[in-house]
Amino acid sequence: MDSSNHSLKAIFYAFSANLGIAIAKTWAAFFTGSGSMLAEAIHSFADSGNQVLLYLGLKQAQRPPDQNHPLGYGKISYFWSFVVAILLFTMGGVFSIYEGWHKLDSHEGLRQPIIGILILLLSIALEGWSLRGCLVEVNRIKGDKTLWQWLFNTRNAELVVVLGEDTAALIGLSLALAGLGMATITGNPVYDAMGSIAIGVVLILISLFVALHIKALIIGRSAEPELEQAINQVIEQDDAIAHLFNLITLQLGPDVMVAAKLRMKPELTLQQAVHKINLLEVEIKRTVPQVKWCFMEPDCKD
Repeated sequence: MDSSNHSLKAIFYAFSANLGIAIAKTWAAFFTGSGSMLAEAIHSFADSGNQVLLYLGLKQAQRPPDQNHPLGYGKISYFWSFVVAILLFTMGGVFSIYEGWHKLDSHEGLRQPIIGILILLLSIALEGWSLRGCLVEVNRIKGDKTLWQWLFNTRNAELVVVLGEDTAALIGLSLALAGLGMATITGNPVYDAMGSIAIGVVLILISLFVALHIKALIIGRSAEPELEQAINQVIEQDDAIAHLFNLITLQLGPDVMVAAKLRMKPELTLQQAVHKINLLEVEIKRTVPQVKWCFMEPDCKD
């Protein structure tokens, strides 16, 4: 199963959880008048829309190469992931801070806060289910790497976004629960407003991290180190190659482009060298199925 299928599963978990949570939070916010609950409802609706955009990006990335896009449409998934990061920043983070600031200024009381607390507890359970589903898919592709190592080295934009959203959602729900709980115990709605502002800060920080990660992929990032090492090993084990001058890889969504400059053994004829290069390209694609384009340049120096 390729990384796109893992991403689709994680997106499905997140969309199912977020849509149900958003509806429940909206109902609770209406009855309680809670600012942090309303901020959480907007955040969940935004997350639901974000999953649709991620799904759209994955599907568009599967379009075959054409004359105008000879290397395919794989990087379009990075564009939609970046849009999701922006929406998480604006519709989630900025709105939460605005709502909290508004509640601080208005000092509106809470109505039936117990309803909000119950909805938040239900939301934490659903969001935990979504996060668990995402982590299951991450564990299937990260190998022996720790979660932190995978997070900083992966080229899978969709899983990074879903993981960031789910983590932000769980932290936000915990903050909303704490704010609403303190407001209920003390009778002071300021705690609820402060919870909304704290949620906004968390969402902004996580959205910035996600945006910076996606920015590197949009600019153009090499394949993961393990893939580069496997490609390099195939080239070095080829008995027709005298020396590898340079190896360049480029991640294009789920696919990888490889370009290499190498020196062939001097005793090979031109026809033999061409044949050996063709065999090398086939072997690289067999060993590393993510490689879709392979360009070998024979030369005498770098």
